[in-house]
Amino acid sequence: MILDAQPDIRVVAEAGDGLAAVAAAREHRPDVLLLDIRMPRMDGIEAAGIVCAETGCRVLMLTTFDLDDYVYDALRAGASGFLLKDVRRDDLVNAVRVVAAGESLLAPSVTTRLIREFTSRPARPRPGALDVLTARERETLQLIARGLSNAEIAEAMVVSEHTVKTHVSNLLAKLGLRDRVQAVIAAYESGLAVPGA
Repeated sequence: MILDAQPDIRVVAEAGDGLAAVAAAREHRPDVLLLDIRMPRMDGIEAAGIVCAETGCRVLMLTTFDLDDYVYDALRAGASGFLLKDVRRDDLVNAVRVVAAGESLLAPSVTTRLIREFTSRPARPRPGALDVLTARERETLQLIARGLSNAEIAEAMVVSEHTVKTHVSNLLAKLGLRDRVQAVIAAYESGLAVPGA
């Protein structure tokens, strides 16, 4: 009801379990799929993995549980956003719009824990993982990992925002990443971004 009340959002289907959600996503090809972590017959994480692998649909996870394993598993499955069910109505609507626009969004408590997790463990460089990137794409990835927006990256690199968007698109494609959240994870796991730097 919250989403359907918005003039720029149309709910194309509803599903009561994970299998039905996957079937609905295959049939209707929505821009965004809002999934609960805990659903009958197939959980939201498994459903997200299938939908993200098979379609261009972006997934926003919604749950009452903010356990770390759920967050990591959802992101690895390809989810572009993760919100807790106590999110305000306006924030839920905004999250759907943000994810539909190709960006990523995490609940503030989730973001804090992810940062804490990455900064508390040593980097695990994977030799050669980023060799496919140009120097400017690597620099862009470092700035993404610091949390900078495209406009801020453009200012730091003294290039246009369009150029930054091109670098972001290229590095995501070359590394086989879905979005900026996965790019940040890759930057830290490869050792390109170092906690505390």
